[in-house]
Amino acid sequence: MNVSRSDQAAPAGAPAGATGIAPERAREVAPVVAQQPEVAGAEAAAAPRGGLRARLGPVGLVLAGSISVQFGGAVAVSVMPRAGALGIVTLRLAFAALVLLAVCRPKLRGHARSDWGTVVAFGVTMAGMNGLFYQSVARIPMGPAVTLEVLGPLVLSVVASRRAVNLVWAGLALCGVFLLGGGGGFSGLDPAGVAYALGAGAMWAAYIVFSARTGRRFPQADGLALAMVVAAVLFLPLGIIESGARLVEPGTLALGAVVAVLSSVLPYTLELLALRRLPSHTFAVLMSLEPAIAAVAGFLVLSQALTVAEALAISLVIVASMGAVRTQVGRGRGRADAKGARKAEG
Repeated sequence: MNVSRSDQAAPAGAPAGATGIAPERAREVAPVVAQQPEVAGAEAAAAPRGGLRARLGPVGLVLAGSISVQFGGAVAVSVMPRAGALGIVTLRLAFAALVLLAVCRPKLRGHARSDWGTVVAFGVTMAGMNGLFYQSVARIPMGPAVTLEVLGPLVLSVVASRRAVNLVWAGLALCGVFLLGGGGGFSGLDPAGVAYALGAGAMWAAYIVFSARTGRRFPQADGLALAMVVAAVLFLPLGIIESGARLVEPGTLALGAVVAVLSSVLPYTLELLALRRLPSHTFAVLMSLEPAIAAVAGFLVLSQALTVAEALAISLVIVASMGAVRTQVGRGRGRADAKGARKAEG
């Protein structure tokens, strides 16, 4: 639920470093940033060079956001017996949509038909990503679920970079998946849960692409707010079918609001604050820690212990994700240097 893009331009009027990523999942930022090498390089050069405290502050905000996302996911899993996986996704998206509409107040006029097509596609991928992920964590522990899901953005980053070194990171990730499956057969994990997690990863990669397109077509977070409404409307009938009247029970509504705040509103706010002072590539590397944070949240809240092999598998995928991010950043800096040299020669 938590970690990640294509060459997405930051929405007009967004804070420096913001990428227009949806608040309902903080992790989505890492892969998106990874696909913005030029932006990352520019932000790294412009980042504050103050004391240690000035640097640790934004890092703390990012880590706090990641912890909020994953513990929000753990709370959601604990609520599933009461509202069901589809029901809790419905409440999360609905509350997040209401908050975004109240804060952003997006304009409905002045947009082309293609703009609306893009925002609808963005909402569909957002709904699919969240729905599949919650179906996954209803069946397998959070650590392995997030690890499998992050493969989607990782593959997108590797393919987009087209550099041979990324084969190393892809190989590490595959080794992690092999270990996670107990030697390749996923004998220790529910097959349906694994399939849902991989499906969520594929939707996450698609989310990255449409997030970029939406950010270019709508100002600030307007497109995000509208896409969240689309996702909430799409999920509403599914939540009603699965949970029925349980969705409107006071206790369920309260827990749904808690999940929405922990997994969407609070992390997004912390990310925006952090990105004003933190280079994008540093942010992306920190977001690569999401599988480990998810494993800790699963252990503390849901008593989901990991085997040694699973812990090693998660570590390999984290290293692969960090490596892919750093490779993208290095590529972006190389391009920026080359452009600067050509301008100097001219």
